[in-house]
Amino acid sequence: MPVPQKHATVKTAQEFNTRAQSKAPLAKGVKVIGRKKDDDDRIDTGEEEWMQGKTLVKPPDQLDLTEAELKEEFTRILTANNPHAPQNIVRYNFKESCYKPISSVDQMAVHFVLEGNLVHKDSHEARRQVAKQGVTEDMIVEDVVAEEEKPETPVTGQLEGGEDTAEGEDGGGEERPDSVDIRAGKKEQKLTNQFNFSERASQTLNNPPRERSCQTKPPPRAHFSATANQWEIYDFYVEELQRQEKNKEKQKTQPSKKEEDKIKKKIITVETQSDDITKITKVSKIIEHMVNQNTFDDVAQDFRYFEDASDEFREQEGTLLPLWKFHYDKAKRLSVTSLCWNQKHKDFFAVGLGSYDFTKQGRGMLLFNTLKNPTYPEFIFTTLSTVMCVAIHENLSYLVAVGFYDGCVAVYNLKEHSDQPAYMSTAKTGKHTDPVWQVKWQKDDLDSNHNFFSVSSDGRVVSWTLVKNELVFTDIINLSLDSTACGTAFDFHKQIDYLFLVGTLDGKIHKCSKSYSSQFLETYDAHNMAVDAVRWNHFHPNVFISCSSDWKVKIWDHTITTPMFTFDLNAAVGDVVWAPYSSTVFAAVTNDGKVHVFDLSFNKFEALCQQAVVAKKTKLSHVEFNPVHPILIVGDDRGCVTSLKLSPNLRKKPKEKKGQELPKGPEVEIDKMEKLLSLLRESGSNQA
Repeated sequence: MPVPQKHATVKTAQEFNTRAQSKAPLAKGVKVIGRKKDDDDRIDTGEEEWMQGKTLVKPPDQLDLTEAELKEEFTRILTANNPHAPQNIVRYNFKESCYKPISSVDQMAVHFVLEGNLVHKDSHEARRQVAKQGVTEDMIVEDVVAEEEKPETPVTGQLEGGEDTAEGEDGGGEERPDSVDIRAGKKEQKLTNQFNFSERASQTLNNPPRERSCQTKPPPRAHFSATANQWEIYDFYVEELQRQEKNKEKQKTQPSKKEEDKIKKKIITVETQSDDITKITKVSKIIEHMVNQNTFDDVAQDFRYFEDASDEFREQEGTLLPLWKFHYDKAKRLSVTSLCWNQKHKDFFAVGLGSYDFTKQGRGMLLFNTLKNPTYPEFIFTTLSTVMCVAIHENLSYLVAVGFYDGCVAVYNLKEHSDQPAYMSTAKTGKHTDPVWQVKWQKDDLDSNHNFFSVSSDGRVVSWTLVKNELVFTDIINLSLDSTACGTAFDFHKQIDYLFLVGTLDGKIHKCSKSYSSQFLETYDAHNMAVDAVRWNHFHPNVFISCSSDWKVKIWDHTITTPMFTFDLNAAVGDVVWAPYSSTVFAAVTNDGKVHVFDLSFNKFEALCQQAVVAKKTKLSHVEFNPVHPILIVGDDRGCVTSLKLSPNLRKKPKEKKGQELPKGPEVEIDKMEKLLSLLRESGSNQA
């Protein structure tokens, strides 16, 4: 039986050890592997033991296979999965509060563990063992140097330096000069083996870092960058010098008195301080809005999400949910004379304050409130005369037209941040001689100038045009041509630009045209007392509504001189307004503090809601629907404005039929009103 190759290799190694002991030279082509060993570390094995042959022992249960069966191949696939690993481990999931099986199972199986006995050479244990064995540090350093100075290339016959293997085993050749440095304590950087190198850091498993997410939204951020160049600094100083020169010129033109000089100095300091204050006004308002929204969070939640669940158990009736109340302390004794929503910013509205009693006339106020801050107005303007009416431009929301009790009209520009109006009518520029009851913005003229209309008790309907820095007036119609009536309310048609209605003090309503100033197109004997409000329907072009202090609310078709609907509210009606979302819904307020909401498509005889929203002795004067949100605001004679949310029954839509989608758009609202009018016309013709 042939001897395995492994035994031959070991025998050759034994020959090297024997010859090394006898100091006999080696044959050429033999390389010595290993380092110098002590006599005690030699392996003492006999040659006869390696040369003995081994006999194969056949177990008794071994199968006798044929040559074909022995050559047959069996393919087996090795996987890294542990067949004995458990697959039904269940652990408690704290997120879902239940026990859930674990999808990933540890497939590693440990077959052998051996604890090492390596000791660091600088430790106390290593020093104790070195002292016990009697080995000096110089001998350890020599062994390390001998290992580091071994040639990496294979040597055939002789080692480097021309010495034989016997001399290489004794000392490894001549001593290198850098070995002195090593003995002196300088350590040479050990080079890594390029063929068998593995970085220690790559063998460790690092757990992936966990991330913690924040539940709150991050505040808005903005990147700002600017450059400060020499010319920018120069321009700033030039502008500052020009402003100082202008202030000096103003002081020279005015008479020099000590008191006036002191006042001027105060004004200059206030102006310089205002420049600094205006920089933080916007930020402070935003913070104020945030604080108020936190304070009135329950009201804001009701405004956004609350729906009256009791409407499901009512057939048609609805309710009004009180939301915010807007009240200014300095306007306690004033009445709300006008309300107007901003069409661009849906949460912004204007409030006119004054008095309807001519014996208690005095100052007035113009306030601008927002739903984001119910505690304090955004803008405050104090006027010398009572504010009777307010109108905000539909597109340019910063332009506000105002009518006063003394007959003047004015236009405020909110961008200018000035207490005084940008435009103001005077006796020379054609102001009214009696109170101005209503103002309305119109489309720009052919020269792209802004203009608005006003109606007054003096019987004039005037068009005002904003030209440069003055108001240019044009009389459209004079109501005193055919009667002694005084104008109290008016409204322009939503589709026909030249058509408008004017309500008078004697209870009549005139249909007028901008093109004909000498006569009326139609006159309606509407009420027994003054007409407080007249408004065209938002959808149907023929329908308008009016109210009066004679307790009546009437709905008209302008092609017929008799009313289509008449409602008695048992109290003087201060204002009436159509809803912007339906052609058959309108709201009215009365002097007994109640708000009445009607929907003609569900009930043509009674209101769906009659609700008192203020104290008993408080009178309601005005009402306005929000253009987008399902809320309305009402003003009273104590300067307070209350916001109310409509319940689902007050903004109910027709039910959808099975298999048919409900049509949408203004045509649907027009058809809904037209059906009501056609029913009334048929009933009227049958009675005739």
